[in-house]
Amino acid sequence: MKRRTFLLAGAGALGVLVVGWGVMPPKSRLGTAADLGNLGESIALNGWIRIAPDNTVTIAVPRSEMGQGVFTALPMLVAEELDCALSQVRIEQSPMGDIYGNVAMLVDSLPMHPDDHGRGVHAGAAWVVGKLARSLGLQVTGGSSSVKDAWGPMRLAGATARGMLLAAGAAKLGMAAADCMIQDGVVRARDVAKSKQTVSFGEIAKDALSRPVPDVQLKSPKDFRLIGKPANRIDAAPKTTGTAAFGIDTRLPGMRYAAIRMCPTFGGALQRVDADAIREMPGNPRVVTLPAALGAQAGVAVIADTWWQAKQAVDKLPVVWDAGRNQTLSTFELQRSLSDALAAQSGFSYHDRGDGEAALKTAAKQLTARYTAPLLAHATLEPMNCTAQFADGTLTLWTPTQVPGLAHLFLGKLMGIESDRIKINVTLLGGGFGRRLELDVIGQAAFIAGQAGGAPVQLIWSRDEDTRHDMYRPMAIADLRAGLSADGQLAVLATKQASESVVYSFSERNMPAFAARTPDKTTDEGLFDRPYEIPNQSHRQVTVESPVPVGFWRSVGHSMNAFFAEGFMDECAHAAGKDPLAFRRDLLRNHPRHLKVLDTAAEKAGWGRKLDEGRALGIALHQSFGSIVAQVAEVSVSGKDIRVHRVWCAVDCGMAVNPNIIAQQVEGSVIFGLTAALWGEVTIRNGAVEQDNFGAYRLARINEAPQVETYIIASSEAPSGIGEPATPPIAPAIANAVFMLTGQRLRSLPLRLS
Repeated sequence: MKRRTFLLAGAGALGVLVVGWGVMPPKSRLGTAADLGNLGESIALNGWIRIAPDNTVTIAVPRSEMGQGVFTALPMLVAEELDCALSQVRIEQSPMGDIYGNVAMLVDSLPMHPDDHGRGVHAGAAWVVGKLARSLGLQVTGGSSSVKDAWGPMRLAGATARGMLLAAGAAKLGMAAADCMIQDGVVRARDVAKSKQTVSFGEIAKDALSRPVPDVQLKSPKDFRLIGKPANRIDAAPKTTGTAAFGIDTRLPGMRYAAIRMCPTFGGALQRVDADAIREMPGNPRVVTLPAALGAQAGVAVIADTWWQAKQAVDKLPVVWDAGRNQTLSTFELQRSLSDALAAQSGFSYHDRGDGEAALKTAAKQLTARYTAPLLAHATLEPMNCTAQFADGTLTLWTPTQVPGLAHLFLGKLMGIESDRIKINVTLLGGGFGRRLELDVIGQAAFIAGQAGGAPVQLIWSRDEDTRHDMYRPMAIADLRAGLSADGQLAVLATKQASESVVYSFSERNMPAFAARTPDKTTDEGLFDRPYEIPNQSHRQVTVESPVPVGFWRSVGHSMNAFFAEGFMDECAHAAGKDPLAFRRDLLRNHPRHLKVLDTAAEKAGWGRKLDEGRALGIALHQSFGSIVAQVAEVSVSGKDIRVHRVWCAVDCGMAVNPNIIAQQVEGSVIFGLTAALWGEVTIRNGAVEQDNFGAYRLARINEAPQVETYIIASSEAPSGIGEPATPPIAPAIANAVFMLTGQRLRSLPLRLS
């Protein structure tokens, strides 16, 4: 057993499990009617589906809707197997319950090479971790796992409910179930000539509940009517008309508002505050001091009748900060610590093949390069916010969060109350990108509400506070070495990367009981787990601690490591005197899915064609979250300005549940990655973040957005992730195009011409 395999996973693969746990099959996620519960005259048939007398079908969605389309894609899975029309469907955020936990995300956290999936150790490890995830039942939205995780349980919920409804409907029609069928939410005879009678779901739901849960077989893809077809988003209309309720839209009787200021330096503390200085300001302001133990910096909040009054008061509040021991911290110091660690430490190996060091010494040509990436903020367009009310010993929250399950556990301990006294209402999220996996604003809001005399309080962070107190994407440095054979083949690749551990930093803040300084595969993902058939490989990662809090940022380690990896791949192609596309194709002979994706992007872009003067194409291929993405970017350069005009993107994400949503996710991912590639950078000076608002932390503007064309590769594989995989390839595709235009090899983000 290799050391990089989790201890628990290794134990599972070897069969060394606790007796009475390991021999039991994984817990079912179908649930019962009690998990969802009836509502009025509506009848729950299992933990996912409730039928109303008016024939509407309410589906419980256990993931947060943050623009990625889960309020449409997940109901489509149920509706497909239930044989109801999508127009019948209503959405409800699922309650707390083990069956709604995210199993796929935890399984995907295993530090395995994609080529090992389903084999030996990986299969055993995945089984054990999946079973553990079922037992934990942690509700979390992340890792591009929503559809992948729901693919089995939500289809099963639809299929079993269909069987129960079919039995009840056939009985009402006085026919055998085998002679009946379901179509668009009604039960009818298969032979319409024999009987034109029908019964709707609403008429038979109560009777269906008394039927036994049948053993069912899920549909074959050839029989799909909804899955794989474009469908309009269920949440599109309310978002278009402005009636959709995001966290910041929460309005409650008697609600007050809170604004916040936090210590500007990392790890600093509140020394003193003069609350009397603002006592006469408008809005009946009240000062609340916030300890650093809430997952965020120490700070001070002001509660007032309106948010603007609270903001004005907190800005004028006389505060003295203790800058603490990190008051001299700078970007240069962080970069130096990473560089020193790369030189001094051997690092942890996630994947080796052949003998990398020996092969380098005998290579006909050697290449070396150092790549760097900066700290990045999330910059969600909906400001960080949470509304909380603590009254009569009960805490109620209205919050745009990706982790209601984790928040539920955290708040019980924070407020000293039992879990049944906590109610979390998950609202729509105005952008998540990993930022709303954190509990800092939730903890602060609950703490403030505890001192508000029972009134609901809406805490909103200003954009400045958000930018300066984010949980940033880590800074990283990577040294890459390659060896080419005499005939230009890539014979050896060695990578060594240094960055902070996202998993440890996140755990230390949000679930300290589980925080451990163990290898974190997210630091090296995108380097060690690539598909290229290189005979000799060595991949090592050095984890470096820093005072800067880091967190999960859209596509996590892939977001920077893909830039390192695919930028260097182009360098290798150039050194070999080969076309970048052909060079990659030669390394993918045994990876037909990757070849298909790469060839499709190149074909659609017209790779090799004559371009307009001053333009060039760059290409990149990357796999993340189970999906394969290739991108070709058409780029021009004017002076020092880099402009991306068009992006062709081919994607294999397994079964395409809703092609419309996939295209939307690809477009959003490209723009998100484009911002990071050309402008994204957080810098530190005197222990504090220098950037504040969008003037200093720049986002791509509408006139800078390229035309994005998405080509989905047909697949019969189960769905994989799509919310993040199109972000990593865009930066290297742009950088590779810039090299074709200028001859400058850009190895640092954001991309800047000298």
